[in-house]
Amino acid sequence: MKVLNLKISVSLLILIFALNSCKSLPGGDATKNPPNPKERVAKNLEQGKGFRLSTAMKGMNGGNFEFASSNELWRASLDTISFMPLTSANYSGGIIITDWYSDNSSTNESIKIIIRFLTNEIRADALDIKIFYKTCKDINNCIVTEKESLLSNELRKKILKKAALYKKETGDKNFQKYDYPDSTRE
Repeated sequence: MKVLNLKISVSLLILIFALNSCKSLPGGDATKNPPNPKERVAKNLEQGKGFRLSTAMKGMNGGNFEFASSNELWRASLDTISFMPLTSANYSGGIIITDWYSDNSSTNESIKIIIRFLTNEIRADALDIKIFYKTCKDINNCIVTEKESLLSNELRKKILKKAALYKKETGDKNFQKYDYPDSTRE
């Protein structure tokens, strides 16, 4: 009986401390927060606790974000190797890793491509492309090697050409002709 009373007393004591600690949580006081969700959102944004995509895109209060769709080199790389399954594509880490790929003609040979982005600028040294070849005699007997080959150079050229075209398209689309006021033309 004494053990049961002791367990109940300890449990109640722990419960009291746990409930008492909830009082110190930030934002836990309902009297300080408006019940209407739209008002809470507005209050959080005023205090700098929120994020709005419209202001982030304009570079106001939300930070400066570069999205993968605006990086021509990234888009060109994904388009160039779109026939291969991807294992990982991490824009913030600047790396694309494909899964092992083989065409229908050879089932015991496959390749894997890793593209690392060294810079966002469209230039020859912006990409580090590694190609791994896997040759299997049977399922459990495979040899993986990394080789410098013509395929690496061909991929680099194709990606850079495509990225240059994307950059030109973006530049043409964003170009706005300035109309001079009539008073300044003579």
